Amino acid sequence: MTPVVELVEHAPAVSVALPDSVGRALAAGGIVDASPDAYVPGRWSLRAGSKVGAVAVAVPGGGDQPVTVRIVPKVPVARLFFLLGYSLDPKGGWRDGEVEVGEHRDLLPALAHAVERQVDRALRQGLLQGYRATEETALVVRGRIREAEQIRRRFGATLPVEVAYDEFTTDIAENRILRSAVERLLRLPGVPRDVRRRLLHQRARLADVTAIVRGQPLPGWRPSRLNARYHHALHLARVVLEESSAEHAPGGLHVDGFLFDMNKLFEDFVTVALREAFHSPAGSASAYTSRFQDTHHLDEAASIRMKPDFVLYGPDGGARPCAVADAKYKAEKRGGYPDADLYQMLAYCTALGLAEGHLVYAKGNASHAAHRVRHAGIVIHQHALDLDQPPAELLADIAAVARHMAGQLAGG
Repeated sequence: MTPVVELVEHAPAVSVALPDSVGRALAAGGIVDASPDAYVPGRWSLRAGSKVGAVAVAVPGGGDQPVTVRIVPKVPVARLFFLLGYSLDPKGGWRDGEVEVGEHRDLLPALAHAVERQVDRALRQGLLQGYRATEETALVVRGRIREAEQIRRRFGATLPVEVAYDEFTTDIAENRILRSAVERLLRLPGVPRDVRRRLLHQRARLADVTAIVRGQPLPGWRPSRLNARYHHALHLARVVLEESSAEHAPGGLHVDGFLFDMNKLFEDFVTVALREAFHSPAGSASAYTSRFQDTHHLDEAASIRMKPDFVLYGPDGGARPCAVADAKYKAEKRGGYPDADLYQMLAYCTALGLAEGHLVYAKGNASHAAHRVRHAGIVIHQHALDLDQPPAELLADIAAVARHMAGQLAGG
C-alpha cells in the first residue's frame, strides 16, 4: 500500500519519515517546503504552502516506494468549489450548487466527482456534433485540393490527392476537452473507486473522440446556444487540464497529481467578484471598466513594472485609473498583516495618481482598517473576507468592498 502523508495548508511543519530521494523530489518540485531533519536521519521536515491537492511522487530506478502527499485546504471543499466556479463563470449559476462535490471531504475526490457529474449532464442528450476543418491525403477528391501541398508532396502525380474539407463529426473541440479531462482524472492518485467507475463510463461514451496529446494547447471553443449544456463541464475540464496539474519534475522524477494554488484562486475570485459588483445593474459605477493584472510602471523611465490585480477605469474610454485593489491570500497574524503589502499598495497609488488603495485579505480579526500615509495623504484600506461562510454572505462582503471603492469615486 502506498504511504500517504497528509498536510494542512499553511500549517506548521511536521517531521515525516521519507526516503531521501522522495524528500529531494518534493523539494525540487516546489510542491511543499521540504528539508532534511538535522537531528534524525531518514526524516524530513515538510510544510505545505498555498498549494492544495494530492500528488504521488516516485523516483524511477531508485528502489524507493512511491509516496502520496495530500494537502488539505483550510477552506471547506464546498466553499473552495464555489470560489472556483464563480471565478470561471459568475453568471453560470455556480452559487446555486451546480458544482456537486457529494460527500467527499478531500479536494481531489471532490474534483473528480464534480467533473464526472458535469460531463454526465453534458452528454445526456448525446454527443455534440459540429464541423471540423480536416486536411488529409485521400484517393478521391473531397472538398478542395490543396494545390501547393499536392505539388510539393506528389510531384505532379494524380493520386493520392491532398484535400481539405469540413467534416461533420463528434470529434470536435468540446468533446476532445471532456475526453482529455476524463483521461487525466483516471490517472490521478486518490480518485475513489465509485467515481473512477463512473469516469470509465464517461470515457466509453467519448470513445470515438480523440484525446488531446499532453503538452499541446487546448483547442479553442466558443460559447453558443448549441453548446450551452456543455459550458459547466468545459469550465471544470479546463481546470483539470490547465490550471495546476503536476506531472513531471526535473531530474527524472515522476510526479503525478493535481494541485490548486489558493493564492491564484483567491485572486481570481476577488477580481471577478469586484468586476461583477461594479458592472451589475444596481452598481453605482456601471459605466466603469475594470482590468486584471494591468501593467503599469513605477518610474518615469518605465523600467520598473507593476501589475495590480484589479484596476478600475473611468467612463472616459479607460484612459484614467480611478481605483486599485490587490488580493492577498494570507491570514492576519498576531502582529497584523505584513507591512510589505502596505508599501506595495502605496507604490501602486503613487504611480497611478490615486488617493486611496484597497488590499483584500482572505481572513482577519476585523473586516476593515484604514491607514493614512504621512506627508502623502494616501489612504490604504485593508479588507478581510471570511471564506467560510455561505456564498450569498461572501458576495455581500465583496459588495461592501466595492461600495468603499465607489465612495472613493464619488469623493473624487
